[in-house]
Amino acid sequence: MTYQISFPRFFRLGPGAVDDLGAVLDDLAVERPLVVTDSFMVDSGTAARVMRIIDAAGKVGALFSDTVPDPTTDSLTAGVAAFVAHGADAVIGLGGGSPIDTAKAISVLGAGGGSMRDYKAPSLYSGHALPIVAVPTTAGSGSEATQFTVITDSASDEKMLCPGLSFLPTASIVDSELTMSMPARLTADTGVDALTHAIEAYVSAKANPISDALALQAMQTIGQFLVRAYVDGSDVEAREAMMVASTQAGMAFSNASVCLVHGMSRPIGGHFHVAHGLSNAMLLPAVTAFSLSGAPSRYADCARRLGAAAEGDSDTVAADDLVTYLDELCATVEVPSPRSYGLDEAEWTRLTPLMAQQALSSGSPGNNPVVPTAGQIEELYGQVF
Repeated sequence: MTYQISFPRFFRLGPGAVDDLGAVLDDLAVERPLVVTDSFMVDSGTAARVMRIIDAAGKVGALFSDTVPDPTTDSLTAGVAAFVAHGADAVIGLGGGSPIDTAKAISVLGAGGGSMRDYKAPSLYSGHALPIVAVPTTAGSGSEATQFTVITDSASDEKMLCPGLSFLPTASIVDSELTMSMPARLTADTGVDALTHAIEAYVSAKANPISDALALQAMQTIGQFLVRAYVDGSDVEAREAMMVASTQAGMAFSNASVCLVHGMSRPIGGHFHVAHGLSNAMLLPAVTAFSLSGAPSRYADCARRLGAAAEGDSDTVAADDLVTYLDELCATVEVPSPRSYGLDEAEWTRLTPLMAQQALSSGSPGNNPVVPTAGQIEELYGQVF
């Protein structure tokens, strides 16, 4: 058995690392970067800080700040136009998963042309793309370390997974100080998202020794620090630990893929515009319970790393304890159900068969310890609502 393992060329990691952006651009021989971000980063002053760093490094930067949550094919049009108008030679994704995913898409479309549907899974794109520098400001998506982007088709509301080495950032700057202003709700949703990445990477049919080590360490850290970061956003130690764990989990699932939670989550985001981390959190306990029988020893390992089970517990007991732990964690960080979040039940029911088919067509459920049928996915959607 051989495995293909891919990571960004290099990371700058630690508090204050964003100040090294100029040096990173020098290392990559970049002169005209396009910074891709959102209005929050502009309003907070973070985008201006990054532009000052670029200017001080003697580079000619441009700013595109019109990204949207869960980016769509329509939202990319203006970004690609900004890329072309600036004559950019690299793209910097600044923000959460959505700006970084947008930056990845702009890099590939700006260099390779076509439409995002051309790059949809099962296609794997490793063609021309300009350097991508990822600067995450949330601890959860792991997009700074993954060879994927997720873009919603504006015409069909299908959330498309677009994989391949060309979507992998060339360099990533992981600075926990940029996460200190995250509100509690975002801290919770992105934190459970990171946990989902770690668990699914570990139980995936494509798991390997490298992804296993990263996933288990990420789980151990998340178990220690997620609730602390949620309760006290000024907890510097917890913020730094969660940032590292998020990147580790991203590196794990980029090389082992994800499973049923993600397969079911993407259609929820596409049709109901629920943030990706939150929709993962809504699904994680129920999907884990459904999947236990396919890999009880693996789920037991997860429980032990999270502190949900003792080393001496049997795999069956520990795996069951994992589901209890996930239920209690989601209650502690106040993850809503689709119903309590305000989604329309009739519309949910109407779209359930389509969402189940879209989940299956993404390929992610095929990595799950228990590979579901469309009917079983429909039942899970009903149970979760």
